[in-house]
Amino acid sequence: MKARPNNQQGFTLVELLVALFITAIIFSMGYGAINQALNDRDALKTSQARLHAVQNAVRILVQDFSQVAPRPVREPVGDGWQPAMRATQESKELVTFTRAGWANPAGIQRPALQRVSYGLDNGTLRRVHWPVLDSPLSNEPIRRDLLDKVKAVSFRYMDDARQWRDVWPPQVQPGNPDSGLRVRPVAVEVTLELEDWGRIVRIIEVGA
Repeated sequence: MKARPNNQQGFTLVELLVALFITAIIFSMGYGAINQALNDRDALKTSQARLHAVQNAVRILVQDFSQVAPRPVREPVGDGWQPAMRATQESKELVTFTRAGWANPAGIQRPALQRVSYGLDNGTLRRVHWPVLDSPLSNEPIRRDLLDKVKAVSFRYMDDARQWRDVWPPQVQPGNPDSGLRVRPVAVEVTLELEDWGRIVRIIEVGA
């Protein structure tokens, strides 16, 4: 018998090369899309972490300044007293004050008052507190870095006449050197200048 002709034909080399070229383009586009998605996810995580850090720092500032207490503390050396709030432009600590509402979940025998200080160290907003209120020099303060990438931080204080002041306490009354020991501001204005977010201003009302 006469054999049937085989009508089935294979792919030519050119067709295979074209198919491979198209497949390579599709894989390249897919890899680029996946890589971009991963980069976007990492950028989103970084942005979310930064947002959380800024929000947490502002939350702590609000908690502290809204609970400023009229309680002066003893000088570490000598018999003098430090005001309940002290803020100068000549000290490394931008502001130091006594605050109420110190949480005590462990039930330790200690007061609910806490001595707190804020300062800026190499672009980092730092919070410092002391383990006891009238702290001697032997007690080491506890430092906590709240926020980095801070270009500048400043505080202003509103007095009873609704005037903003750059230092606190107000001028001591003549003949009464202790007149400013327990004076608290009506409100505190906090200004943060961040490298990435620019300027953030928050006015915090001091509780009665």
